[in-house]
Amino acid sequence: MHGGIYTSKALIDELPPEVFGRDPRIDVCRGIALWWIFLDHVPNNIGSWLTLRNYGFSDAAEVFMFISGVTCALAYDRARRCEGWRGVIRRSLRRGWDIYTAFLLLALACAIMVYLAGRDHLADDTNTRVLLEHPGAALAHAAVLQYRPVNTDILPVFVVYHVLFAPLLWLLLRAPNVTLGASLLLYALVHVFGWTIAAWPNNVWYFNPFAWQFLIVLGGWWVIEGKRLRPWVTSRTALVLAVLYLAFSLIIALSSGIKSLEPAVPQALTNLLVPVDKSNLSPLRVLHFLALAILALRFVPHTWPKLMAPLIRGAVGCGENSLPIYCLGVLLVLASRVALLGISDGLPMQIALSLGGILMMIVAGILLNAMRIKPKRQYPHDHALAHGDFSLVRSPPSSARQVLLNYANPTDGPPLCIRSEAGR
Repeated sequence: MHGGIYTSKALIDELPPEVFGRDPRIDVCRGIALWWIFLDHVPNNIGSWLTLRNYGFSDAAEVFMFISGVTCALAYDRARRCEGWRGVIRRSLRRGWDIYTAFLLLALACAIMVYLAGRDHLADDTNTRVLLEHPGAALAHAAVLQYRPVNTDILPVFVVYHVLFAPLLWLLLRAPNVTLGASLLLYALVHVFGWTIAAWPNNVWYFNPFAWQFLIVLGGWWVIEGKRLRPWVTSRTALVLAVLYLAFSLIIALSSGIKSLEPAVPQALTNLLVPVDKSNLSPLRVLHFLALAILALRFVPHTWPKLMAPLIRGAVGCGENSLPIYCLGVLLVLASRVALLGISDGLPMQIALSLGGILMMIVAGILLNAMRIKPKRQYPHDHALAHGDFSLVRSPPSSARQVLLNYANPTDGPPLCIRSEAGR
């Protein structure tokens, strides 16, 4: 094809249409999940009633884990196409190192904030007393991911998942269903035998990586095999089952959280289901998340106009910078606890802290996007590629053999590789 972009048919067929223009739903879901995590972690916060936690079995953690599996599969598979498996390994290790470094710095920042606040009970509540009293031992155990202040628990899990994602992707590309089956088997064995990882100075990892890996693998599997399952997932039968389960979980959640609704549900049933185990990812939580995902897939297409609303654009900015925004959210939670203890824990303060925290996260996302280094020169065809318009694309000068489209978030993965061959 003369004067145009050459791409192999396999490349176009294997990639979903959304990758030619970043699917906003990914960052919207991740950004909103970051807001919910912040609101849920502020103690006795009226803002938590805006999150999933009080209306069903799952919460923002399941959304965040699954979306991470999706983005990792998309990003690292693009790295494989462009740079081979060495590129996948290099990028996954680098991302794991970034999260590891952020975790250590965040642990230190939490300890410093607690020390400056001068509140002993806050040190106990945030699990930073041991770091303040025995910094050498605590930092040594933090370096091997055994010690974690409160609300930083998820970062060590992501360190492990990113480091191991290259072999996971290799398995998913060659035997996706077998890999998902093995992941499900490991998840089941966790609940049968109680496998977990010890933490320091006591207890275990709050997010059991042997259990939560299932959502990561499920997200990667969906990228590769989801097209075959989409007709069933979007069917009326799946929709009815999802709505029924969501209604059931809503009744159980509200009856256990609101005393006036307790008589509506038999006490024996409430005692059987509540509390729902989060550390080991209870099957009730998985089913609740899957029901929510079915509704989202059916009713929120990636071309939905409301995805461009101002508030949603703020969520996108947070989702595009998930690691720094998550770390900021942890520090904002700690600052909110100090304010609630030292100033007031009344309703006006709760509302102010909730709105102020989310606003600060949005502003931080906007600033981080503005600080990104842009290419010094951009050919006209680059703009067309970035918007998925291949009909307007013309070849660059004959000396250029390859165009790299920076589709992905630089912190989440590599660019999509589109080859251009002169004279073809």
